[in-house]
Amino acid sequence: MSKSQKHSFSTLCIEAGEEDKFPLGAVTKPIYQTSTFAFRDTAEVIKFQKGDEGKYLYTRYGNPTLKVVEDKMAALEGGEKGLVVSSGMAAVSTVMFALLRAGDRIISTRPVYGGTYHLFLDLLPRLGIDVKFVAVDSLGLAEKYVDKNTKLFFSETPTNPNLKIVDLEKLVKLGKKHKLLTVLDNTFATPYNQNPLSLGIDIVLHSGTKYLAGHSDIVCGAIVGKKKFVVRARETMKVLGGCIDPLGAFLMLRGLKTLGLRMEKHNINGYRIAQFLSRHPKVRRVFYPGLRNHPQYELARKQMKGFGGMICFEVVGGLKGATKVMDNLRLFINATSLGGVESLASIPVLTSHYGFSSRELNMADVTPGMIRLSCGIEDTQDLIDDLKGALNRLR
Repeated sequence: MSKSQKHSFSTLCIEAGEEDKFPLGAVTKPIYQTSTFAFRDTAEVIKFQKGDEGKYLYTRYGNPTLKVVEDKMAALEGGEKGLVVSSGMAAVSTVMFALLRAGDRIISTRPVYGGTYHLFLDLLPRLGIDVKFVAVDSLGLAEKYVDKNTKLFFSETPTNPNLKIVDLEKLVKLGKKHKLLTVLDNTFATPYNQNPLSLGIDIVLHSGTKYLAGHSDIVCGAIVGKKKFVVRARETMKVLGGCIDPLGAFLMLRGLKTLGLRMEKHNINGYRIAQFLSRHPKVRRVFYPGLRNHPQYELARKQMKGFGGMICFEVVGGLKGATKVMDNLRLFINATSLGGVESLASIPVLTSHYGFSSRELNMADVTPGMIRLSCGIEDTQDLIDDLKGALNRLR
């Protein structure tokens, strides 16, 4: 354990992974914008090939700028080792291809992010990997799918887009009972609000594009877990090529330094806006785990330290009503993605769940009248006033 790991969260955001003295006294980690690295002699090449982590060969394999982000993520999530990759989907696919082979089976909760769902539904089966889905509130049903070929249990919590909560204690118990690896997408919660590894989850991954980087300007991903798993994931990433570039890693590092501060404001805005929406007559339903009427409120309180800035709500009038609200927002930007300092809004059936069949939408509990909000760090009342003005256009 490094000295910085004894510190609290916001201090870790600044200090973790940055214990080394930087060249020429630079306070900020330099961008090692290079594709390849020179060796002084052949002996250094041999040291690298034997696993010397202080040596570098090629940026796809590793880079000093990438390493500081990986060490920081490991500290924030409480894992042994971290790996940064080119996107959130690169994180999901790298873990899958590192741990699975043809003939294996995985079990996944449903709903999951649309890209993950298509990977599991379309691509993995073409490679001979079987995928079974269970509802987030019916984890016990997963046992009927477990056989000798079942290797892992995948989940995300809170879910995208309707903020359902997966019981991590039950998930871990199922994994241990059947000797399955447990993999969790922690993107919506972030390590500020939820620490799955401390609850027994084996591997955590993120779309770092979202809250971790926090400024809507890069695409990146992260994987954290025990060293043996992350080493396997790195070897797979090297073959698949899903590495992040040094500038992207530097920008992710910049974002991580303010993660604690930003999440505090995201949590405040999310909660207060969800309260406002829950009282508005043009809103049918509000999905936010911090509201007491959320069916999994107590579970969320048990395993989360905060509830985040993501809200999903359903307006009257279906897709027509949702479109009316969206087109009359002024501060909330009509854009996909989430977790940035600016507030975003999107209609799931036109973005993350576009092309889903009626049956698939019904199973995911996604309706045409739903709007997903990513509440940024603007003034709370300004955001509420923006939503009020747009909702009041509904008749």
